[in-house]
Amino acid sequence: MSTYPPGLDRWADELAPALGLSQADVPTEVLLDVTRDVAHAVLRPAGPITTYLIGLAVANGMSVEDAAARVHELVKAKEAG
Repeated sequence: MSTYPPGLDRWADELAPALGLSQADVPTEVLLDVTRDVAHAVLRPAGPITTYLIGLAVANGMSVEDAAARVHELVKAKEAG
């Protein structure tokens, strides 16, 4: 059972074709976790900016898991000092 509203997946399925994407394989839970952590540890508006930058990294060949891990490392470093 997911911890996010099921309407998010439906939205992604509707939005993908409008953006010229053939499929909507969205790692919703990973992106929401990263966005939440960044919004709380950095700045709230940094959440969507971070998600966008993760998308660019994925478009350039990085896995979403690696991109999310790098973000989490940076957030931990900011929290530590």
